[in-house]
Amino acid sequence: MAGFKIGVSPEQQGKRLDSFLAQRPEFASRSQIKRLIEEGNVLLNGAAVKPSAKVKSGDEIEISLPPARPCAPQAEAIPLKILYEDEHLVVVDKPAGLTTHPTPGKMTDTLVNALLYHCKDLSGIGGVVKPGIVHRLDKLTSGVMVAAKTDRAHIGLSGQFKAHSIERAYYALVWGVMAKESGRIESLIGRNPRHRLKMTGRTEKGRLAITQWKVKKRFRHFTLVEARLFTGRTHQIRVHLTESGHALVGDPLYGRGRNFPARLAPEIKSALESINRQALHAYKLGFIHPVTGQKLLFISQVPDDIQAVLKILDRFDQ
Repeated sequence: MAGFKIGVSPEQQGKRLDSFLAQRPEFASRSQIKRLIEEGNVLLNGAAVKPSAKVKSGDEIEISLPPARPCAPQAEAIPLKILYEDEHLVVVDKPAGLTTHPTPGKMTDTLVNALLYHCKDLSGIGGVVKPGIVHRLDKLTSGVMVAAKTDRAHIGLSGQFKAHSIERAYYALVWGVMAKESGRIESLIGRNPRHRLKMTGRTEKGRLAITQWKVKKRFRHFTLVEARLFTGRTHQIRVHLTESGHALVGDPLYGRGRNFPARLAPEIKSALESINRQALHAYKLGFIHPVTGQKLLFISQVPDDIQAVLKILDRFDQ
């Protein structure tokens, strides 16, 4: 069983143990921390304690990482486009329509099932249902993702995501012509109280979300935007762009669905109808290899369904 020790500095005195550990880059989530504490894998000055225990300056916290548990999801021979792989991690180009990890109601046909078949072993830190998963893309969003094959890689990658040092950029095709060349959207994002499947930036109880965007190309009724994430909240780009007045084309949850304006040419309407998801693609992912220290950068080409719409829009703008 792997383990390590952490000391408590004077400025950290008085914090709850779970809150103190949540600030550390070694941990992927609060649920992982709570599970470790409750299962006796976190000792405060040699003793098992509750998550609410207060830490003091000079305390020593000993953490033991249990071996990966047997994974509930089954390996499935789902094709994967591998951009990079070594013994520590794997980078994939996820297609739209593939869910990142299983949920209680869906244990098959996910990226995790595919990774279990391809890799045979994944980091157990993500838990039984999310082995190797350090971040996610929405089911209907395509693009670059990294997964951890070892706990060491998982801890290192999670720390970079928590520190917001990962380079992440997306292409988004949105409704309307954006007037400015670029902008920064900063808000809290939390669950929409009137629609539990939605998130909202119009809340006082959410988590800080920062999106920076710039125009890549304007069309007559649309704009192609590059969006960069400085945080990674659920539906962040979709929420920020929609609430700024520019919903993503094809977005079934935040967009206008198939209610197209009458002014659009029939060819454009036909192209839009062919997109069965939000026009959002994670085209760039850059990070420091958590073991070798090498800087890695991966680019994914815009997929065919979005490319087809862009070509039609180009033709009608000439």
